[in-house]
Amino acid sequence: MTGLSVNRVAAPLAVLVAVGAVYGLTTLRHTVTLGDGRPQLPPAAVAATSAVSGCPSLGGQAAGDVALIAAPATAGPGQAQLVQLAGGRQLPSVSQPGQLALAPVRASSAARHKPAVSGPQIQTVTVPGGVVVQASGSMARGLEVEQVSATGVPAGRCASPGTDFWFVGPGQHTAARIDLHLLNAGRQSADVNVEASTDAGPLQGSTDTGITVPPRSMVVQSLATVLHGSRVVALHVRTSVGQVVAAVDEATSTGGSGGWLPIAQRPADRVVLPGLPATAGTRQVFVAVPGTRDAHLELTAVTARGSYQPTGGTGLDIPGGAAVSIDLPSLSGVPAALKLTSNVPITASAMVTGGSSGAPGAFTAAVLPLQQQGVVAYNRAGGGTDSQLVLSAPGAAARARLTEIGGTGKTQIVQVAAGHSLVEVLGKGGGSGRASAFAVVITPLAGSGPLYVGRVVIRSGTGGRIQDMLPVASVLTKVPLPQVRNVPITTVP
Repeated sequence: MTGLSVNRVAAPLAVLVAVGAVYGLTTLRHTVTLGDGRPQLPPAAVAATSAVSGCPSLGGQAAGDVALIAAPATAGPGQAQLVQLAGGRQLPSVSQPGQLALAPVRASSAARHKPAVSGPQIQTVTVPGGVVVQASGSMARGLEVEQVSATGVPAGRCASPGTDFWFVGPGQHTAARIDLHLLNAGRQSADVNVEASTDAGPLQGSTDTGITVPPRSMVVQSLATVLHGSRVVALHVRTSVGQVVAAVDEATSTGGSGGWLPIAQRPADRVVLPGLPATAGTRQVFVAVPGTRDAHLELTAVTARGSYQPTGGTGLDIPGGAAVSIDLPSLSGVPAALKLTSNVPITASAMVTGGSSGAPGAFTAAVLPLQQQGVVAYNRAGGGTDSQLVLSAPGAAARARLTEIGGTGKTQIVQVAAGHSLVEVLGKGGGSGRASAFAVVITPLAGSGPLYVGRVVIRSGTGGRIQDMLPVASVLTKVPLPQVRNVPITTVP
């Protein structure tokens, strides 16, 4: 009762004090200065102090490495702890920001088993795979994590837990196996909804609201059956409770290895797909149009020779709710970014000839321009392998600093002309094998226009085959804070 009485008195008293303060300030009509110091503006951003990343391909039936770096090096204590979800096995921790670390991950012998909740038409099983990286302090600033196969080839970017993911790629006609991986790095269950669209439109009854992902575990949905005969597929993965790391694995056969689709940018009326390589081969763009409105699409190639609409990239009308593929044979061997402009929101990915063994191809996807910096944790040079960056400035000219960490340790400034792309070979003069692994940091400089970057790893020599592609995403060292505005109070005398 005492607490209740105090609350009843305190609330009206607080109102009286507030009203009196407003009245006093409005009748004085003078500026009131509290203290002698200058006004202290709130910070626009604060340094990141924690970060989490999940790697779905490792720790299950596949062995390999986790490549991670917190860049650039910053002062202060910090640690990145790696945990293999199978059995909760802790891997060696990393506490040196600014240096590339490779943590080996062994395959697990544990078997799959069915979870408590599964869709009526879609097989869902829990798997013993997945590695979680949890960083704090200086190791959380600019943290980038990649999966590396047992053969030393990059296998995809590890992602932060979220509530909304998009994937666009070839359908079951090309990919005999399409698996959705959902990794829960948290300590409470997550509930996940999945919606699918194909070249035939929205998949009726495809919404799966019955996926429960237990804490500190990973489940896999096999989608090939419900996507049977599709040539293009778009997946929208959302959580109603909790957060997950979503990833999609596609393979040309039901058994064996495949490749990972990159996460695509959320739908917008203008998207950019970076990193098309200079290698020869097919070029396919996969576009998803959510909603019911039809899209009128304009496609522009941003190349080393300037920007233009390639053959097959004009007069494109796409029905609402559908996902389609567009062939661009004229871009074979042309390093470029693709700019897609639409009257309604869209998202997209692109596939080129190559990729890991068993994959339909190598992929890039729509991504936002770099903010603060982009980091690629794992690159290789020498031993028959080249790593390259394809930097593109679809709008104003861009300017950036490239810093290699490990390998040659080279730093250089690059300039990309407005409406052009530029190819930069990394690790020139590097060694061979695993000793040649290095990271690269891409930092847009003051006054730079929007910069989009893709990393490609190819077998060196004439006609080299693409081993891996990666659209480079922003990796923040500081977290922006929402702006607080002063709202004037107007009173009537």
